[in-house]
Amino acid sequence: MNRVYNFSAGPSMLPLPVLEKAASELVCYGESGMSVMEMSHRSPDYEAIINDAEAMLRKLMNIPDNYKVLFLQGGASTQFAAVPQNLINRTGKADYAVSGQFSGKAFKEAQKLGYDVKCIATTKDDNFDHVPKITKDMVRPDAAYLHICYNNTIYGTKYPEVPEIGDIPLVADLSSCIISEPVDVSKFGVIYAGAQKNMAPAGLTLVIVREDLLNYAEEKMPTMLEWKTMAENGSMYNTPPCYTIYMAKLVYEWILEMGGLEVMKEKNVKKAALLYDYLDSQDYYVAPVKKCSRSMMNVTFVTGDADLDKKFASEASKAGLKNLKGHRSVGGMRASIYNAMPYEGVEALVAFMKDFAKNNPKA
Repeated sequence: MNRVYNFSAGPSMLPLPVLEKAASELVCYGESGMSVMEMSHRSPDYEAIINDAEAMLRKLMNIPDNYKVLFLQGGASTQFAAVPQNLINRTGKADYAVSGQFSGKAFKEAQKLGYDVKCIATTKDDNFDHVPKITKDMVRPDAAYLHICYNNTIYGTKYPEVPEIGDIPLVADLSSCIISEPVDVSKFGVIYAGAQKNMAPAGLTLVIVREDLLNYAEEKMPTMLEWKTMAENGSMYNTPPCYTIYMAKLVYEWILEMGGLEVMKEKNVKKAALLYDYLDSQDYYVAPVKKCSRSMMNVTFVTGDADLDKKFASEASKAGLKNLKGHRSVGGMRASIYNAMPYEGVEALVAFMKDFAKNNPKA
């Protein structure tokens, strides 16, 4: 088996034990006589799968009882519209912090819907090389919520701590850092995340929402976007992304067997430190993100020469280090070192970086 080290930002690599278990159950799940992909979502076998997935996630993230867990479709980008449509009626206005492309898209979607939304902070003028500092006094006291993107996949930044904004619900896109470390769910009104970066294959969107926030949906909003409807129907108002939920369950199980999110964080901190320590020890590569905002999941770096960057990504791919090219909007390189990336993969990357710098001196 010739497995490469896949540094893709998403869809990303999955844990090998998870893939192997899924392969062993692909044709026949348990005693069902069929694949999970063939099951009715109303069958007892599948209801057990989705219920186990929720129970495992609740244990993993220590989700309080007064929060609903929703397994949805449409990607995190669909929640850019669902968030304001579900919450804006609390007060009629909402605030946003723009720290990168996805939080910017969320803000624009709310504007497009005609709501009273305000960007209270952005680091756009600094090319998003850090996240904005947010304090309670920056948020309008009558805002229905404050929206942030907790980890910015494209730029490689992350909030170092959860912003403290008092009683105003905090809504956070955790797509690229979900289940990578413990988070205090009670500090958020809503957490949402696309699964394809750290949790499962593409096709599943996770929403964790505090129950008291389920009563503000726009009267004429699409039923498929209404969290309360999905909560009342156990995420099965319609056919859910069945197989992707099953894969997420296997990932949750894998982390729990490993020891939970504290152990996962230890592993991720160690991987990130190896790469950042090397970047800080030399001057061939530059890490553009300020140290106060560095992401543990997405590490960006450049040589300062676009042609060298292109050569780096090409030669790395040939060496089995795949998908290191940076996002098309920013260039350079990006190493996404999610939960499934082993420490050995980062070691291999650092070794390649050293050899590349030695063999490709700058003019």
